[in-house]
Amino acid sequence: MKILRVIAVLIGIFLILVFAGGLYLNYVLPDVGPSPEIKIKRSATRIENGRYLANHVTVCMDCHSKRDWGLFAGPMSPTEIGAGGEVFNQEMGFPGTFYASNITPASLGNWTDGDLFRAITAGVSKDGRALFPLMAAHRFGKMDKEDIYDIIAYIRTLASVKKNIPKSEADFPVNFLINTMPQQADFVKKPDPKDSIRYGGYLVNAAGCVDCHSKIDKGSVVPGTEFGGGMVFNQPAGAVTSTNITFHPNTGIGNWTKEQFVNRFKLYRSGSYKPATVAKNELNTPMPWSMYGGMRDRDLESIYVFLKQLRPINNKVVRFKPANESARNN
Repeated sequence: MKILRVIAVLIGIFLILVFAGGLYLNYVLPDVGPSPEIKIKRSATRIENGRYLANHVTVCMDCHSKRDWGLFAGPMSPTEIGAGGEVFNQEMGFPGTFYASNITPASLGNWTDGDLFRAITAGVSKDGRALFPLMAAHRFGKMDKEDIYDIIAYIRTLASVKKNIPKSEADFPVNFLINTMPQQADFVKKPDPKDSIRYGGYLVNAAGCVDCHSKIDKGSVVPGTEFGGGMVFNQPAGAVTSTNITFHPNTGIGNWTKEQFVNRFKLYRSGSYKPATVAKNELNTPMPWSMYGGMRDRDLESIYVFLKQLRPINNKVVRFKPANESARNN
């Protein structure tokens, strides 16, 4: 009987701890502090730099707009810019179903600049709700505050679009653990562009290259695979795998010159470029070429210099694997 009483007590203690832990996760976390009291001046200079960053570096508009997947690389549709609705779900390797939010004034009209700043850099919504790291606060919180201010100034200029977005739902146990994910920002000063490695590293963080060009498990980068490619994007026509962008001579981009690297992006700059049509039974790349293609030459060159000094990873990637067919390189 003594043994049974001891077991009962231990079970009781365990249940209390579980209950207390649940309360802590749900009602104490996330704990990143209140939204800061800031008022960002919407100067022409701020708005223009914010436009450049949001569309061609951090590519906020890539997720928070409608993409036309009937065209190569799914360029943004000219309508509903910033209105959200793109879905990221289990089929894509995420632990739940997450929808990009509407970031036009129709949805953010009652958000202060401080509310937006906290959401972007710490991953906490206006109502205190934790945002899944698909909204890359872990990266944006390591940028220069001034760049974040510029992005917010630009977002405030978007045309108002009324669009109801479904509520994102995380799978168990991520629906509990998500509250542990927001973190305090750790801002840095933007490096001098003359320091190509540090400036390139700043841009690579802002652009989120590692988030796609790595192997992913439950929405997180697998340590040791950074920039080596391997994230799988499942599509109705098959699967597309991200490329190895380390400078491995056989499986990466080790044989690319700086000029070749920059020109690969310049192919997709607006103006003369017209994306090809992609049929529903064909594979399409999720790489937003038309957005990153608008990056300045100097910035692309710095990214090349940064990537070149990383540890090369030997990881051969089969980029396109059509459904019900043998894998093929393309």
